[in-house]
Amino acid sequence: MKIDLHSHTTFSDGHLTPTELIQRAQTMQVDVLAITDHDTTDGLAVAREVASEQFPALHLIDGVEISTRWQSFEIHIVGLAIDKQHPQLQAFLKQQQQKREERAVKIAEKLAKCGFEGVLERARRYAGDGQITRAHFARVLVNNYQVSSFEKAFKLYLGKGKRAAVKAEWPAMAEAIGVIQQAGGRAVLAHPIHYDMTAKWLRRLVAEFSAEGGDGIEVVFPGINADKQTFVQSLAKEHNLLASAGSDFHFPGRWTELGRCGLASDVLTPVWHDWDLNVANSSIKEPV
Repeated sequence: MKIDLHSHTTFSDGHLTPTELIQRAQTMQVDVLAITDHDTTDGLAVAREVASEQFPALHLIDGVEISTRWQSFEIHIVGLAIDKQHPQLQAFLKQQQQKREERAVKIAEKLAKCGFEGVLERARRYAGDGQITRAHFARVLVNNYQVSSFEKAFKLYLGKGKRAAVKAEWPAMAEAIGVIQQAGGRAVLAHPIHYDMTAKWLRRLVAEFSAEGGDGIEVVFPGINADKQTFVQSLAKEHNLLASAGSDFHFPGRWTELGRCGLASDVLTPVWHDWDLNVANSSIKEPV
């Protein structure tokens, strides 16, 4: 069974609409897919409708990826098998969306001081009905201002400590974990080696995430080599965290593709170990 529990659509910083993502999942023969847009669940209803009509064999998991703060780091927590209509979750996400809007305005102001005028309007056009993210600003810089690549846009302007970086006032990890679990979901620490921290700090992060009630950790995702994967798996085992896997898919590419990051471990318990995956396209609300 091919399982991918981390993907994005145009409702955040993905390049494919929910319809296109479902069609891509079918092409890549994905059996279980979680859509985890940044701080929004707005694309889930469309995706479920399309899956029901076009790809009924797909097990679609309702999810979200929430931005949080820990120490000086922005940490992402994926919520899996959530009740997307849960009122506390939706109230929380509205607050997150307002913070994203406030950050976008400040980023645009800083980029204007760097000589890039009119970026906010262009970034909004890329975002469409979705959440505006730093990736939309990177697209503007690459497509309109001769910045050579996404990586260069972050390295020079948008990354941590750079000229147009803006620190959003994200909530603490414990708050995000709590709201995910109130909505019947499981809270998973996303792509833990991507936070530009030392192994010592990563140990602290995972320990605190676990102590605050986190359920799982991604142990398979793009950009993780064998040694780091072994290290992350050892942290999962040490703190009794469930194991998750996902491509963090944003668009078709050489390095990221739906269904490529499979979990194979006889030591760790998968985050989906007690989900009922026998009913195609079912909406999983709570563990069995």
